[in-house]
Amino acid sequence: MNSSHKWSLTLFTIGVFMAGLDNGIISTALTTINDAFNVSASWGAWSITIYTLGIAISVPIVGKLSDKYGRKRLFVTEIALFGVGSLLVAISPSFPILLLSRFIQAIGGGGIFIIGSSHILATMPKDKQGKALGMLGGMHGLSAIIGPNLGAIILNVTGTWQWMFMINIPIAIFLIVAGVITIPESKSATANALDYKGILLLSFAILAMMYGITGMNNESSIFILLFIVVGILLFAGLLFHEHQLEQRGGDPILAYSLLRTRLFQVTLILGLLSGGFLAGIIFIPSYVQQVLQVPVANAGYWLTPMAVASGIGAGLGGVMTDKQGADKTIILSGVIGCIGFVMFPFFVTGFWTFSIASVLAGVGLGILLGAPLNVLAGESARENEQGSALGTLSLTRQIGLTLFPALYAAFIAGGFSKAETLIQNTYGDKVSADLTGSNYNDLAEKITRIADPDIQHKLSEMLSNAIQAGFDRLFLTAGALSILVFATGMFLVTKGKSFYKTRS
Repeated sequence: MNSSHKWSLTLFTIGVFMAGLDNGIISTALTTINDAFNVSASWGAWSITIYTLGIAISVPIVGKLSDKYGRKRLFVTEIALFGVGSLLVAISPSFPILLLSRFIQAIGGGGIFIIGSSHILATMPKDKQGKALGMLGGMHGLSAIIGPNLGAIILNVTGTWQWMFMINIPIAIFLIVAGVITIPESKSATANALDYKGILLLSFAILAMMYGITGMNNESSIFILLFIVVGILLFAGLLFHEHQLEQRGGDPILAYSLLRTRLFQVTLILGLLSGGFLAGIIFIPSYVQQVLQVPVANAGYWLTPMAVASGIGAGLGGVMTDKQGADKTIILSGVIGCIGFVMFPFFVTGFWTFSIASVLAGVGLGILLGAPLNVLAGESARENEQGSALGTLSLTRQIGLTLFPALYAAFIAGGFSKAETLIQNTYGDKVSADLTGSNYNDLAEKITRIADPDIQHKLSEMLSNAIQAGFDRLFLTAGALSILVFATGMFLVTKGKSFYKTRS
């Protein structure tokens, strides 16, 4: 690997890590931010939702733009947008301005992983691509895991949530200057005009779908269903438009012929499954605190092995993709991930069993997240479609990362409702009147204020057992997704090399 490749990979890796952190780092300070702007918890949750929506909208568009106008140029632009968005979040005078700033952040941060991956596929030798993509994927997964814990550290040290975003600014300035100097330009420019109609259709389709998915746990199910239906119709209109444009010799934002490629269709299925895989990992910190009853201050120590394991897994996945191929790497990811997830409901009782399960889940995620899927996407596409292919893959992962948490949250909410019912049936009005109608944290805190230590212990045990039932369903579902990843990898192996033939 020459010096320009090393510099490019280093800068892309830092950028991916920085952007990924801000997807979860804000969760630690959510209550503090809501109080600062005097907004409700449901309204305040939009500071996370708007970031998710912005990423989902930006990734396929930025992927196409990087193919057309150059990856270096788009990388610098994305980092600049992310830095400006971070500054605006930190100095926001009102909550609506904060939401707008978070959206700007997401538009800037969402495309960095795609730009880095497409640059690697376009400029590096095939036998080196897996290792480099594994490094990017490792940072992508690692940032999602450690974001909340890093946010807690920054909040405790500085005493203010604004520093969670201010620290991005000097990093962004460094990346812009170093990127301009060291990253060689790479692009697959075409003479065709940009597909503005396709961009609008895609943006509104994603907006409708993602808003519907994120609201699946709300009471207004008809309203949410309407958004999902509108999103599906807009996607159908997008496909029709892209097909017509491609037939006329235009340059669609999503190549219709690429979407019809069997290998790319399989890759998109794996992208959706990987979103559910990652979502299962993201819920593990809550499991540590709510089921294993580990204090927030000590939870970071428990999660460190998983974070390290995901990075190791990403490196392993990259090396194995280079040497054994993407299909066999995917199989290994599914096997290891399934064992890790299944251990949680059946074997985890304390720190050591938890560490083994979380390390296996982390390794499985790390193997899957970076190299093999991006290599498959690259092999599905023509040279001038690689950014678009990676963007579409990232979009399906983001949909999975939005859809499955809604399902997982429903499992946990069901466990919480079971706890309330159990407390009511066991103690009646004796203590339950003051304990029901709260969220988990409120209920747990109220239990600690009960004077009778025996009742307090029994109530804590009831709550933990009921919540564990919800988490058990979550982990078994994630295990089932891992089995599907394994089965898809086996399908690719049985199809053989002819299945990987790139369209001419």
